[in-house]
Amino acid sequence: MSSSTKGPTTGGGSLVVLPTYNERQNLEPMIAAILEHVPDADVLVVDDNSPDGTGELADSLAANDPHVHVLHRAAKEGLGRAYQAGFAVALSQPGVRTVVQMDCDFSHDPRDIPRLIGLVENGADLAIGSRYVPGGATPGWGVQRRLISRAGSLFARTVLGLPYRDLTGGFKAWRREALERLRVSELHANGYGFQIETTWKAHGQRARIVEMPITFRDRFAGKSKMSRAIMREALLLVLRLRFAPPRRGRALGNYPAAVRSDDAVAWAAHTGMPSIAIEPPTSRVRYSQATAGSPHSEQGRLLMSAPESGRESGA
Repeated sequence: MSSSTKGPTTGGGSLVVLPTYNERQNLEPMIAAILEHVPDADVLVVDDNSPDGTGELADSLAANDPHVHVLHRAAKEGLGRAYQAGFAVALSQPGVRTVVQMDCDFSHDPRDIPRLIGLVENGADLAIGSRYVPGGATPGWGVQRRLISRAGSLFARTVLGLPYRDLTGGFKAWRREALERLRVSELHANGYGFQIETTWKAHGQRARIVEMPITFRDRFAGKSKMSRAIMREALLLVLRLRFAPPRRGRALGNYPAAVRSDDAVAWAAHTGMPSIAIEPPTSRVRYSQATAGSPHSEQGRLLMSAPESGRESGA
């Protein structure tokens, strides 16, 4: 990494990917907090057809703020699939240089986003917000939860031979080129194992990975999505990554729904997937062919709104 440093970032050229499912209570204050700390960034809400109206609220916020964009998916398929879709959109925008991933429940503090982006701007390919490096913390956790979380990370570190302390954390910033090398359409994990798989794959590609201490707090509102099935999937994933031969990933299908037929080539070029034809009035999409430069420039902005139905039209 470069020894030189830059001043505090305002997020220009950055896209924050924010998966949501039943996060209506958290969404508006979360987006406000993100844009307070990185006012030049864009936010992409990837909503899984939340029954509580999160997607509709996201549409309303996007209609009033050009920095907010919405990708509607037909149904809940898991965190990994949501990030795959969001990353595909991010990589379809040449003006996006850094991609941030985080939860919408305030367990990841928006005040830490400038530090993560700053690490990427100063040479890291992947910056991980870590609970388990010196300075990291998990206030309010009971002994059992701390043991389970630390044991999970230790198991993954040991089996996969990785040096990073927090393999299950989901607060990360990616350099565009590192994310492109991941080939998101070939990732396998669906739940929280997605965090392990992406770091493992980036490490295997000799990416420059750094960990930054964060304070991880329990969600501000709403219900946790963690379950025994998700934990079991992550455990089995670690064993498969270590011992099973590589296999081709699951196709992304019709993502993103918010790409017009005449613009889909820009997205397909990054994913290797066929172009997607979504004709008006099914989708009221505003999308410009971005050129290199800031995503906020006249020709480099991500201009996207939701399908009229509030669901993926291509599903």
